[in-house]
Amino acid sequence: MEYYNYIKALHLIFIVTWFAGLFYIPRLFVYQIEAFHKPSPEKEILGKQLKLMAKRLWNIITWPSAILATGFAIWLIILQPFWLEQSWMHVKLTFVVLLILYHLKTHHYYIQLQRDEVNKSSNFMRLWNEGATFILFAVVFLVILKSAINWVFGVIGIFVLGILLMLGFKLYKNIRHKNPNA
Repeated sequence: MEYYNYIKALHLIFIVTWFAGLFYIPRLFVYQIEAFHKPSPEKEILGKQLKLMAKRLWNIITWPSAILATGFAIWLIILQPFWLEQSWMHVKLTFVVLLILYHLKTHHYYIQLQRDEVNKSSNFMRLWNEGATFILFAVVFLVILKSAINWVFGVIGIFVLGILLMLGFKLYKNIRHKNPNA
């Protein structure tokens, strides 16, 4: 069991890199969508570069990190199965399932944009970008507090964060509308 902390450290490292990919890929989607609506040759030049950046981020960092984080998590549970008896862990695993679904839906958007299929607006992708943030907040509070009851306060905090993010998004949109170079 002396290697438990090493496995835990690797799990956390790959969680961080997985979230880094999930935070950045929707931002690249925003740029791809905006580039798609630019005139030639800017559209083609930017589109090609942004597709390459998204491909490298998604396939070299995000997917491997998701797989490794999940693999190390399973290993940790095998080593310490009593965690599955904890009610907070059940809630955490629910959020992990939501994270995996978020990841898979983001993969769907990735595939579409790699094919130059623009079905969502850049504003939608800016909002989509916040999904991983909400899940991260919920999971961190659950893991630190280790309480299924206190997560309710965390969820309330997430909703407050969501409201603040939406207000910030609206403010940023107004600033961009007044100054397109912002």
